[in-house]
Amino acid sequence: MRVQHITIDCAEPYELARFWSTATGWPISEIDQPGDDEVLLEPPDKAMAELLFIRVPETKTVKNRLHLDLVPTERTRDEEVARLTAAGATLVADQRGPQGKGWVVLADPEGNEFCVESQR
Repeated sequence: MRVQHITIDCAEPYELARFWSTATGWPISEIDQPGDDEVLLEPPDKAMAELLFIRVPETKTVKNRLHLDLVPTERTRDEEVARLTAAGATLVADQRGPQGKGWVVLADPEGNEFCVESQR
């Protein structure tokens, strides 16, 4: 088995996909446009799962049961946290510890939590 999509329910698929495109560096599919009910982010490695944003009528009301843990490849964890908050993420919890260990919990513009970890 291979995971095809990680699907994220949301109110504004294109806008949320733009945030995640900024976060990951993955492009929005060329066939998707603002106003679409489904918008796809395409990873650089075709073996990776795509991120699919789907419009749903209900809003997020509780903590995510599944979330992404991101590890920076071109910046430090702290630089990524600063970049992502500038792009629209909000700080949920700061779990940074001594010697640079730990992670930061952020939420995307629609409130979906994700973590930014330090490089191991």
